Amino acid sequence: MRSFASYISKHLASFTVFILILLFLNAVVFSLAFQKIVTEDYRNSSPQSMLEMTANAATPEQLSDNAVQKLHQNHIWAIYLNANGQCYWSVDLPDEVPETYTIQDVALFSKGYIEDYPVFVWNTNDGLLVLGYPKDSYTKLTSNYYSIAALRRLPAFVLGMLGLDVQCLFLAYYFSKRRIIHNTEPIVSAVETLANGKPVSLHISGELSEIASSVNKASSILNRQNEARANWISGVSHDIRTPLSMIMGYAGRIVENETANKTIREQAEIVRKQSLKIKELIQDLNLVSQLEYEMQPLHKERVRLSKLLRSYVADLLNMGSSDRYIIGIEIAPDAENAVLECDARLILRAVNNLAQNSMKHNPQGCEICFSLAASKNQLFLAVTDNGTGLSAEKLQELEEKPHYMESTDERLDLRHGLGLLIVQQIATVHNGNFKLANVLPQGCEATLIFPYCR
Repeated sequence: MRSFASYISKHLASFTVFILILLFLNAVVFSLAFQKIVTEDYRNSSPQSMLEMTANAATPEQLSDNAVQKLHQNHIWAIYLNANGQCYWSVDLPDEVPETYTIQDVALFSKGYIEDYPVFVWNTNDGLLVLGYPKDSYTKLTSNYYSIAALRRLPAFVLGMLGLDVQCLFLAYYFSKRRIIHNTEPIVSAVETLANGKPVSLHISGELSEIASSVNKASSILNRQNEARANWISGVSHDIRTPLSMIMGYAGRIVENETANKTIREQAEIVRKQSLKIKELIQDLNLVSQLEYEMQPLHKERVRLSKLLRSYVADLLNMGSSDRYIIGIEIAPDAENAVLECDARLILRAVNNLAQNSMKHNPQGCEICFSLAASKNQLFLAVTDNGTGLSAEKLQELEEKPHYMESTDERLDLRHGLGLLIVQQIATVHNGNFKLANVLPQGCEATLIFPYCR
């Protein structure tokens, strides 16, 4: 897992670098947005610079023409007061601004405004120089001053940059997520396929190659185990078949031997019947193995299910099923001509397993109905009985563990499990599904559901 940790660390490092770059870009944009205002406030036209220039050019009698011209250029008015608050001279003084001030007036405006004009003062040997700037050009807090244009622009800037940052972070998250999903999706898909018991093969380079290699290794081991299991079942089945045939043959001869003791003949009949069950069980195990590991070749053809189902029911009735079982069939009009591309032999096997399952678990007898219905995109082949049904616990167990098999009893009667597993696998290889449900007031319904395109 070191490669995966390295992969995640690399993406976290990339995201950290991206955030640092974003902060740097914010600083650059801030500088570009406020450079002009800031430089103007702290260059020759700033209040500090203008106060120094004017104070150097001022005398009680007059102000130099050059200083007056600079005041005009920057829309600044000026007034020079003596120690008594009387005006030596003024430049462009607004009408509402007085020319005489008391000491209280000076104390008030020296830190703020005169008639809403932001003013800045400079103490000289001869008096107090006062410069007034246009209204709404500066805002003054104690001894500091701020550009109103900058303050007005600041909220829009903050909101704009915040929105831009959010968009950039979202895009970074989106593309990072896409890249991670793109790199990990094949691995996740392979693990899901592996969980279903199917082999996988991944070809991934980069940081996740080690994980891909581990998945491939696990797939190879699982595949070898599955092949070994299937070969073992096939080999054991083949080895059992010959001695089992001999047992059944000898038992049959004893049963047919009228000179043999009656008790011996009855015991031989039991041996023959149980041997037949063993033979059927071995065949079922072989079929389960072949379907599970996809070793069963499918001979698909277009089959009209209504015809196939009627043929099976007719054969079942002709075989002389017990009078305890009432067999019925229902074909919906819209399913009469429904055609499914399938292996007819396997479909018949599934239907037969469901029918035998109903008979086996209802020895006292019941009604068994075979039905076929169709919707826009699905075919429903159901076998329904009105027997004892399934307990809630058994139904849940079969739904949660479709591979579940109860052990056989002393008579080799296999209860719910292997036959239903074969049905489930036959449905799966035909891209279908299999469902079990109890019906009211009593009974059980087993339904094969197949995709259907008209």
